[in-house]
Amino acid sequence: MRRSERRGHRTAAALAGAALCAVLAGCGIRTTSVPVDAGAAPSRVPCAMPAEDAASQAARGIPVQVYLVCASQLVTVDRAVQVQEAKADRLRVATELLNELRRQPTAEERQAGFSTDVPGSLRVSGPRAGDAESALRLSRQPEDLSAQALAQIVCTFADSDSLASGETVTLGGPGDYPARGYLCTAETKASPKAVPSSIGVP
Repeated sequence: MRRSERRGHRTAAALAGAALCAVLAGCGIRTTSVPVDAGAAPSRVPCAMPAEDAASQAARGIPVQVYLVCASQLVTVDRAVQVQEAKADRLRVATELLNELRRQPTAEERQAGFSTDVPGSLRVSGPRAGDAESALRLSRQPEDLSAQALAQIVCTFADSDSLASGETVTLGGPGDYPARGYLCTAETKASPKAVPSSIGVP
């Protein structure tokens, strides 16, 4: 091949490369020699429910919030019960809240990623002789429940002025063991698989 022909081929190749670079630049693409971390993929579990209008909520009952499990954390969900806390005894309030925790999440709540670990057979009763006045007895020993179920109960009850003594929820079981105080902490909500903080016998 003659020198003039080789120069022609080199010129054509250079022009083609320049054109390719122009196309790539026009598309906003830059070559890089290192991997690009675009971050984690967007979560498909929003852990949030659409807001409900006040009229619809009032028609269902008294608004309350209970803690369900979502994305390995405790997140509040709006529910409605047929009892007004300020006018009801403690046991009735505890029963209504426990009923909401036992109930399986609605289709919309499941779609948003919510679940409950609280057994459907669990029941609650008032204090027995020798218990603190604030104590509540479950039909199963608290330590026999899963950590997530106990965390749901403790945090939901802790948000009730009539069920918590200060920040402490006092729970016992059907056996002869004394009722114990439990705290709902930020760590409990963030990691409900860890047993809720116990502060011993009140």
